[in-house]
Amino acid sequence: MSAYKTDIEKADAGSSDKNSTYQVKTEDFQVDESVAEVSKGKFAWYENFTLMMKAETRGIEIVPEEEKTRTSLWEAASMWFSANLVIGTFALGAISQTVFALDFWSSVLCIIFFNMLGVFPVAFFSVFGVKFGLRQMILTRFLSGDLAMRLFAAINCICCVGWGAVNIMAAAQLLHIVNNKTLPPWAACLIFVVLTILVTFFGYDVIHAYEKWSWIPNMFVFIVIIARMSISGNFTFGTMAGGPTVAGNVLSFGGAIFGYASGWATFAADYTVYMRTDTPPLKIFAWVYFGLFTPLCFTMMLGTACATGIFSDESWATLYYDNGVGGLVYAVLVENSLHGFGQFCCVLLALSTVANNIPNMYSIGLSAQAVTSKARRVPRIVWTLCGNSVTLAISIPAYYHFERFMSNFMNIIGYNLAIYDTVCLSEHFIWKRGFSSKYDVMLEQWHDKTAAPPGYAGLIGFGCGAAGVVLGMNQVWYSGAIGRLIGDFGGDVGFELGAGFSFLGFNTARYFELKYCGR
Repeated sequence: MSAYKTDIEKADAGSSDKNSTYQVKTEDFQVDESVAEVSKGKFAWYENFTLMMKAETRGIEIVPEEEKTRTSLWEAASMWFSANLVIGTFALGAISQTVFALDFWSSVLCIIFFNMLGVFPVAFFSVFGVKFGLRQMILTRFLSGDLAMRLFAAINCICCVGWGAVNIMAAAQLLHIVNNKTLPPWAACLIFVVLTILVTFFGYDVIHAYEKWSWIPNMFVFIVIIARMSISGNFTFGTMAGGPTVAGNVLSFGGAIFGYASGWATFAADYTVYMRTDTPPLKIFAWVYFGLFTPLCFTMMLGTACATGIFSDESWATLYYDNGVGGLVYAVLVENSLHGFGQFCCVLLALSTVANNIPNMYSIGLSAQAVTSKARRVPRIVWTLCGNSVTLAISIPAYYHFERFMSNFMNIIGYNLAIYDTVCLSEHFIWKRGFSSKYDVMLEQWHDKTAAPPGYAGLIGFGCGAAGVVLGMNQVWYSGAIGRLIGDFGGDVGFELGAGFSFLGFNTARYFELKYCGR
């Protein structure tokens, strides 16, 4: 840190060395001097309070080598295992039956293959966090370029809010229905927001400690659900069918799955930055991959299996259509089932959503700080509080339209992530040719936007990808020219076309960006 401070002080003193990179850097992304800025400004209380509480004060600054001490591979995997072994994942599996009208085996095949595709970028970008100690959005600057990174960071803030709202609504439905609906929906939503804030305030260490163990009660409840579902006799395989209409529904459900699985890609590196640099990349990739893939498949499959009971038991159908996925879980665990103990299990499962919301609300602060240098002056926890407040404001009215909100939001997330993944992976594999010496500048000049591509190619890639999305999407409010042609109700190929168009647009523009901008 002392070397950085000396150069910054020289720039502030009006050094005449026009080749000094730090004279450019100080206007945009400085090193850990943000803590000093906070202590001198209007957020002085924040530094004092966080230091007293031993919470993490670092924002988007690079993690220095001496602080990269974590060695546990399970810690890297459990972060995602706990975050996805939750009721929100269960709810996504359930809509395969209720929204997309797929049979059980078609749903299972979708869940396996689209999760395999969606999990890859999350595991891959986790390796970058270990290697460079950079947060995901700062890493993105060196992949998509500075201007495009700011756009992706702003969109990521919106996505984090949307994720939080989806998760809270699913859990609030379940918490509301127990004990004869004595807890109003708004109060249930507020409970989850407060619990999320309490954990995210302390930062990286406490988040990982929480996620390391929070999956245990969730797994216990899901095992109870499996047992009760089996005893009920309401599970049905359905009839596996084909044809254009089924194909369209498979593509639409697959897009939702891809959006959910790949949704963590835009902040994957945030949760491995404190791991030792010499940790084998292949091990990190494998542990994160299976730490994410396993709970996604297990929980979604359980959700779609339970949803089949809606079509064979009228009381289950009534509970579901009146109370959403919370009503379905209540039907399995409480109605003519475990009664008081079942309600206890419902409360445990509802609280599982905190594990899913934590990464969203932690990373929203990091994404906000990456949008502009001015935003970086505001402490991470302040952005987290703002994000939670907006999430609460959205989740309460959207609570009554959960299914529509969830399916639409997941597909929209998938569109953005397909473009993001395509642009970043293209830069890594095609233009930087893997982990080569071209990444060396990231450690020495991570805060200097002039050391990264300007981002024109990234913006063109985004624009081309958006054009592909418009052609291929199939939503209630809009169907693209290609998406509407698949089956009787259309099929969503927005993320596939978005990825293809962005690949062509980005890589074509990147050639000219390198030729005329030199970076």
